[in-house]
Amino acid sequence: MSNLTKKLVSGEFALIAEIGVNYYDIATQRGITPMEAAKLMCREAHDAGVTAVKFQTYKADTLAAKESPSYWDTSEEATTSQYELFRKYDSFGEPEYRELAAYCAEIGVDFCSTAFDFGSADYLEPMMDVYKISSSDLTNIPFIEYQAAKGKPVIMSVGAADLEEMRAAVAAVRRVSDAPLVLMHCVLEYPTPYEDANLRRIASLKKEFPDLVIGYSDHCRPDADADVIKAAYVLGAHVVEKHFTLDKTLPGNDHYHAMDPDDVRRIVEGVAFVEKLLGSSSLGFSETEAAARLNARRSIVALSEIPAGTIIEREMLTFKRPGTGISPSRLDEVIGRRATALIPEDAVIAEEMVGL
Repeated sequence: MSNLTKKLVSGEFALIAEIGVNYYDIATQRGITPMEAAKLMCREAHDAGVTAVKFQTYKADTLAAKESPSYWDTSEEATTSQYELFRKYDSFGEPEYRELAAYCAEIGVDFCSTAFDFGSADYLEPMMDVYKISSSDLTNIPFIEYQAAKGKPVIMSVGAADLEEMRAAVAAVRRVSDAPLVLMHCVLEYPTPYEDANLRRIASLKKEFPDLVIGYSDHCRPDADADVIKAAYVLGAHVVEKHFTLDKTLPGNDHYHAMDPDDVRRIVEGVAFVEKLLGSSSLGFSETEAAARLNARRSIVALSEIPAGTIIEREMLTFKRPGTGISPSRLDEVIGRRATALIPEDAVIAEEMVGL
């Protein structure tokens, strides 16, 4: 079982670096081959602390019609045709992904890739333990069933979907598989403005699909303190996927809203700190509070000296720290009792002083 699968089952935080096809631009920038760039990005992501790296496996001819319009920020990515954009980044095939999967195993990071056609779904199967289904294929029910029927855990993004579409996609998976299923809140805006992140949908997904794991696929620009991801985690997204780059200033495609290695470290450290803060959900007191529980609470105290044999009246008593005597909550038990011995002024009243 892969580390990613273990975390899906256990509920531990899992961070997936969506390398996608960003390695092509890194290769051009650094004067290296795409394979060298892809491996470099896997290594940098692993060293920064991700659970898994993810690629996108497609061929432009099987993914988009030649007249498919863009839906991204064209001031960042100037290509206005989906087909033309995908064609620039589709040279890898089965041999390349097999090499990448082997390299990931060697360095100790989980490998996976989103398949965008049936052939890719087939040849990727022995390379990865988890299938990722893109938001763009949420209504592609035959393709969802085909991948889910392979019996592996499925991570499925639900960007730009309504509730009925989500239910239909979940039902498609469940018709053929009872393996773990993760639904990822996602907003298909590239980049997603912070005010459009709608992270409360994570809690809504948890309520609507209580038997599923809920995650978040983030397209916001990284913020300085990883607040977007930390907030998503607090709301219940324990699987987070975010695009990954080595240079956020690169133009085009998925660099401008991606995390880099420093962002990864901030996210991992930030979520670990949040997890420490969240602690236990038990409504009892902590053992670390034992001293404060005893000393910061109040006891019934003699307001003035009370001679032995005196019947205790309310006016003789007050309430002060520490809480080592009789609790003020037992006041009615004390009033009307007879002092068994002299009780000095300001004494914390114990049970034996009043015959309890």
